[in-house]
Amino acid sequence: MRLLIQRVTEASVTIEGRVHSEIGKGLMVLVGIEEADTQEDIDWLTGKLLRLRIFDDEAGVMNLDVQQVGGEVMVVSQFTLHASTKKGNRPSYFRAAGEAISRPMYEKFVASVEQALGKKVATGEFGADMKVALVNDGPVTIWIDSRNRE
Repeated sequence: MRLLIQRVTEASVTIEGRVHSEIGKGLMVLVGIEEADTQEDIDWLTGKLLRLRIFDDEAGVMNLDVQQVGGEVMVVSQFTLHASTKKGNRPSYFRAAGEAISRPMYEKFVASVEQALGKKVATGEFGADMKVALVNDGPVTIWIDSRNRE
């Protein structure tokens, strides 16, 4: 499971010209799921996401997590995080799990983040053609892969 996390001042998802969800200050999280992902990946990534100290403290040092700043979280499914560009110029998505696996895993990840955060998480709509808008604050962008726990 892969997360692309962006610290934002605001983010929104629009579907068919209508705002589906939006957040203010917080984290915009794109999540990619592969077939081998398990509940262990969800648990580990939920903890990493919510404890990631990428918000400034009073001294301007990135020392606070999203909960400490009262931030919001948006989670959007994005299979293209598993793109392989090793061969040719057209990305291959063979590592991305199909909907039968990825939809329930995405829903479990959202529920896990909500439970740990103690509040509702904004989402996209699985499988929809979404327009995602955000203002990346910093910019701060972090990539985390549960298969490569650095």
